[in-house]
Amino acid sequence: MVKAKKGSVKFVIDCTAPVDDKVLDVASFEKYLQDRIKVDGKTSNLASSGVTIVRDRTKLTITAPSDIQFPKRQLKYLAKRYLKKQQLRDYLRVIAASKNSYELRYFSISAGEEVDEE
Repeated sequence: MVKAKKGSVKFVIDCTAPVDDKVLDVASFEKYLQDRIKVDGKTSNLASSGVTIVRDRTKLTITAPSDIQFPKRQLKYLAKRYLKKQQLRDYLRVIAASKNSYELRYFSISAGEEVDEE
């Protein structure tokens, strides 16, 4: 019997726009995720289950073994909670850029607002 090769699942959160504008601090966002990500229903279970968070200058990469259930939706939920805590939720939104990545983008506000004349 041949054992199946263990794979891993990678999720990327791209924070390029807010970091370039010095609105968001990636280091504090990484710390927030490390404190709050739940694995098997427990928050302080990252290292023992093999989940790692790697920070680049503008991106966070979360790697989890494929044998544990790690939902991508949890990352969106935590990103939205972090933005709300930092009072950035009115300006930034979390968008799924691809199957395994999220991106923080600014809300697009149209400059041409119509004014009713009487």
